[in-house]
Amino acid sequence: MPTPPELEAKFWKALKSDMTMMIGLDGSNIIPRPMTAQLEGDENGPIWFFTAKDTELVRGLSGSDRTTATFVSKGHDLFATVQGRLQVDNDRAVIDRLWNRFVAAWFEGGKDDPKLTLLRFDPEQAEIWLDASSVVSGIKMLLGYDPKEEYKDNVAKVAL
Repeated sequence: MPTPPELEAKFWKALKSDMTMMIGLDGSNIIPRPMTAQLEGDENGPIWFFTAKDTELVRGLSGSDRTTATFVSKGHDLFATVQGRLQVDNDRAVIDRLWNRFVAAWFEGGKDDPKLTLLRFDPEQAEIWLDASSVVSGIKMLLGYDPKEEYKDNVAKVAL
């Protein structure tokens, strides 16, 4: 069974590959929305998001706001709920490093588009689940094994 550090490493690897997180502000009426995560390096944040200044999420920010982000890997074999702080951080050096053709497609004015906003999410803690369902798990259940016992070793709370 994976250890908490192994689950954390799996999370960062999956996020770097799959990139979509649902982002919402804690305690607000703003509905969480899917956003594309941008990472520098292999793990341990911050996680960056390009967006527009006129979005409800940006308008709802009041500084460094408590945020919960959720993640599901494309294969639906890893799930995470990540808590941390979200803030506007239009650091031009970061924009230059993370800029790519997919981001450019959303901003006609390029890096100087007046609507462009860069959000910085500083993760603090997460709960990560590794899906234990498989053919082997199904056979074990048919043979009388308790699936909860196997599953409990596939969940970890980690500080990020």
